[in-house]
Formats: sequence, C-alpha cells, structure tokens
Amino acid sequence: MQRLQQELAASREYLQSIIQDLEAANEELQSANEEILSSNEELQSTNEELDTAKEELQSTNEELNTVNEELQGRNEELSRANSDLLNLLSSVQIAVVMVTSDLRIRRFTPMAEKVLNLIPTDVGRPIGDIKPNIDLPDLEKLIMEAVDTVSPIEREARDRQGSSYLVRIRPYKNVENRIDGAVLALFDVAMARRHDRGMNEVDSVVDGLLSVTAEPVIVLDGQARVLGVSRAFAEAFHVPIDGNGDRSVYELADGKWDIPRLRELLEFVLPRDRDVHGFALEQAFDGQARVKMRVNARQLDRPDGGKLVILSINVVGSTSDGH
Repeated sequence: MQRLQQELAASREYLQSIIQDLEAANEELQSANEEILSSNEELQSTNEELDTAKEELQSTNEELNTVNEELQGRNEELSRANSDLLNLLSSVQIAVVMVTSDLRIRRFTPMAEKVLNLIPTDVGRPIGDIKPNIDLPDLEKLIMEAVDTVSPIEREARDRQGSSYLVRIRPYKNVENRIDGAVLALFDVAMARRHDRGMNEVDSVVDGLLSVTAEPVIVLDGQARVLGVSRAFAEAFHVPIDGNGDRSVYELADGKWDIPRLRELLEFVLPRDRDVHGFALEQAFDGQARVKMRVNARQLDRPDGGKLVILSINVVGSTSDGH
C-alpha cells in the first residue's frame, strides 16, 4: 500500500509536470497564434497598400499613355510643319536666309546657296564667316540694325557678275511675337523688271484681243475675276465694257452669270483639260427666253504664276425658237 501510494504520488507529480508543460506549450501556441494573426493583419494591410499602389500605378500608366499619345500627335504635327516648311523653302524662287539673334544661320532657300555662296553645312555658322557673292560688306551691321530697331532695312547690291539685287532685312519674330533673329531676302532686280515687262505684255495682248475681236469674249483670272470683256460681249449680254475689274464673273448682270454649268467649266473641267470646245451653257437673261450657248475656253499660265482664262461665247439659239 505504501509503495502504491508512493507510485501514485510520483504519478501525480509527473502528471502535474506534464500539465504545466502543456499549459506552457498552450501559452506559447497562443502567443504564436497571436503573432500569426498580427502578421496576417500586417500582410493584409500590405496587400491593401499594394492594391492601392497598383491602382495608382495603373492610373499613372494611363496618364503616361495619354501624354505619349499627345506627344506623338505633337511630333506628327511638328514633322508635318517641318515638311511643309522644307517644301515651302524649296519652292520659293527667292534667296532667303534666316539667322538667329547671335547672327548664326538657321535656314536658307536653295536660291540662297548660289547668291550667298552657301552650302548645307553652313547651318549654325555665323553669317560673318560666309563670303557671299554679293558686294555687301556691312551685312552684319545691317542685320543688327534691323533687329535693334525692329524695322525692315533695304539696300541694293551687286554680285560678281554685275547683277543687281534688292537686299531686304526684316526682324524674325517667333510665335510669342518676340524678336529672335532676322530674315534676309534678296530679289533679282533684273528678273523683277522682266517679270513686270512680261505682265505688261500679257495685259497688252489681252487688251488687244478684246479690242479687235468681233466675238463675245470675256477674260478672267485664276479666281474667275473679270479682267476684261469684248464690246460684242458687253452688247450681247448688257454688261458694261469697263468697270468690271475685281468682280467675279458670277456677279455679272446681277448674278445672271452664276450658272452651275459655268462653275463646272471653270472650277473642274478647264483646270483639268486647259482647252475646251463647244461646252454647252443655258441661261435666261432679263426675263427673256433661255439662251443656249456654246463656249470655247482656254486656260493659260501668266508670268506671275497665276492663270489666264479666255472664254469665247457663241449663242446658238433659245428655248423659244426650237433650236
């Protein structure tokens, strides 16, 4: 009995020890669970922050995409503007040089290469380093004067072959209307005089044609403005022989010549074919029967680059006579 009591007491002590160890393990497990819960909460908070950051990043990416699209559009506009400018400079038959505020060459036209002895690699060089073919030793001084006074300056100069040029210097203004250099243009005086003589010759030919022809003839420019009419045209259609300058043909006779078929001829057919015969028109004038006409038209090039249109009108009948 005593031995059993001792074993029971030992078992109780051992059981108590196990219970204490279990309680300690439970406490440690509870502490670990609390730490896990805390970690889970921190992880959840981190996930929420990551979600927020992801949304912000996505929003930023969308804004960047929008900015990139706008930038691409601006680049395309800039590329088109540069292409337009290059084509414009290439097509201008005038020697033009653009310089910066520190007198460095910015751009120039192909005509300036010959007149001012320029090459493509001269872009960015001071204009004072260039030895032009014209005799204008105070060129830099004139450019600075035009920039400082914000006023155009004109001088006449000769090249080595003796040709005369009118040199015109104007301030260069940027899009903010600030002075950012100057524009130098050289006009061939002899060519301008030849051009004026050519224009005068054209005007003389037109006047002579209108004065001697017995047919109803009207002469227009490229914008369908009346340059002159023959006496036969004035009498046939009751329009004044003089005083029609700068008037559109469509305004003649109180708008009676605003004929859709005439617009078709002048705006579509003639620019394409340049020479048209027997084009049919029909119109009523002054309350009379509708007049049937056949038009012969020719489009010519003027020395100034414009167009000259000659219309010969042949009245073939009216709707009341059965023709």
